[in-house]
Amino acid sequence: MKNFILGGLAALALAGTASAQEIKELNFGIISTESSAGLSKSFEPILKDLEKAIGIPVKAFFAQDYAGVIEGMRFKKVDLAWYGNKSAMEAVDRANGEVFVQTTKPDGTKGYYSLIITQAGRSDVNELKDVLDCSKGFNFGNGDVNSTSGNLVPSYYVFALNKTNPNDCYKRVVVSNHEGNALAVANKQVDFATNNTESMDRLAKTRPEDAAKVKEVWRSPLIPSDPLVWRKDLPEELKAKIHSFFLSYGRLGSEDEVKRQREVLAGTSDGWGVFVPSSNAQLYPIRQLELFKEKLKIEGNEKLAADDKKTKVAEIEKQLADLDKLSTSVPNM
Repeated sequence: MKNFILGGLAALALAGTASAQEIKELNFGIISTESSAGLSKSFEPILKDLEKAIGIPVKAFFAQDYAGVIEGMRFKKVDLAWYGNKSAMEAVDRANGEVFVQTTKPDGTKGYYSLIITQAGRSDVNELKDVLDCSKGFNFGNGDVNSTSGNLVPSYYVFALNKTNPNDCYKRVVVSNHEGNALAVANKQVDFATNNTESMDRLAKTRPEDAAKVKEVWRSPLIPSDPLVWRKDLPEELKAKIHSFFLSYGRLGSEDEVKRQREVLAGTSDGWGVFVPSSNAQLYPIRQLELFKEKLKIEGNEKLAADDKKTKVAEIEKQLADLDKLSTSVPNM
């Protein structure tokens, strides 16, 4: 692994000699999974280490929602960002972004799960069929539209597959980040809400009393771990330094320094392990999920003429087939 990393870094360094563009400050975008104060404290140590490694100031960039970080990258106010897969896909498509590494857990796993959560003491909401009961006038906490686990995954597996529209099913639908949804459930402001295993692990550390008030009702299939995305038009020599930093962090150096860096990673977000190489290919399953959701929506649209429906479905099926070919051509997808 060490030889692989060093070889890749050398290749990047050689590729980077062609660029002469100067960047005086690097803005690191952080999606709003919780309050900016909590996120700032969590990310500060690794951003300081990144600053030392690349030799220019690194500033955290926060926005009220995921779209704010995506738009920040689009307008070059964000150079590098931590995204979920859905928001990373938007950044790649709309903001000239490119996935370059992927987070892992301290035990090496590369995935997490979307959840539906409710109050721990409830006896009327215990499984998915209870969540889908539209006769009870429930209040539902949904996630940011650009959140993978807070919106995309449950919108497909929970609602689209069961032909249920949350806006029609529930008395009230409110949108918040993961922390906001968990606290809304704990404080009985909503009956249930979307979340994920990463955010619930972090809540158990930061607010254990609130975490104890919540129980899991539904769990999704495995979602790929979050990617880091940079602007493709960053200078190649800067990208080489950034790439080197993340792939060597917690791996290379003295025993004491590696230990310190692993501790920093464990304290970042919900607790990370070392980074692994990645690319935009990581987003193929997320693209497929979006297309599956759209296909179900079209098939269920009674206002759409049969011929139009057939044409639109055929277009989506072609895109799905193309993605399937791409996915099978990428090792370890």
